[in-house]
Amino acid sequence: MANFDAFSPNSRLWIYQGQRPFTAEEQAEWNPKLQAFASSWLSHQRQLKAWGGILQDYFVVLMVDEEQADASGCSIDKSVAFIKEMGQATGQDLFERMFFLYRNEEGQIEGLPSTDFAAAFAEGKIKADSPVFNNLVQTKAELESKWEIPLEESWHKNFV
Repeated sequence: MANFDAFSPNSRLWIYQGQRPFTAEEQAEWNPKLQAFASSWLSHQRQLKAWGGILQDYFVVLMVDEEQADASGCSIDKSVAFIKEMGQATGQDLFERMFFLYRNEEGQIEGLPSTDFAAAFAEGKIKADSPVFNNLVQTKAELESKWEIPLEESWHKNFV
C-alpha cells in the first residue's frame, strides 16, 4: 500500500463525498477496505500505484499515480462499483454532486443541497470568503491547492 505523501503531484484522483460525516465505526471498517481495493486495483492486468481513504470525515478519495500505469475505463468502472457498494453499506449517495460542503465560521464542515445554498448565502450563513470544497479537482496537486477554496473563487458561486 503506497503512502499518500509518496504520490506524484500529477497523480489522478477522484473525490466522492457523503452528505454527513462517516462515523468512526464506518471509517474503521471502510479505510482498510479502501486501502485493500487500492492495493489490488488493476488496469489491463497491470498493478496500479493507488491510494484510497476517507479524508476530513466526509470525503472518499481514490488516487492513481499514472506514471506507473494509467487507469483504464474498465479499472475506473471497478472503482465506481466499489464506491457504490460503500455508499449502499453506509446509507449515503456518494455520487450526489448537488450537495455542497463548506466550512462554517467555526471551521466545522457543514453541507446543504444546492437548492438551499443561495438562501444560506442571502441569510449570511455562507459568505463570499467561506471555504467550499471543489470536488472537481483532478490531481493531487489540485487537491492540495484548489480543493478547499473561497466561495467567490469556486464554481459554487453560480448557485448564489
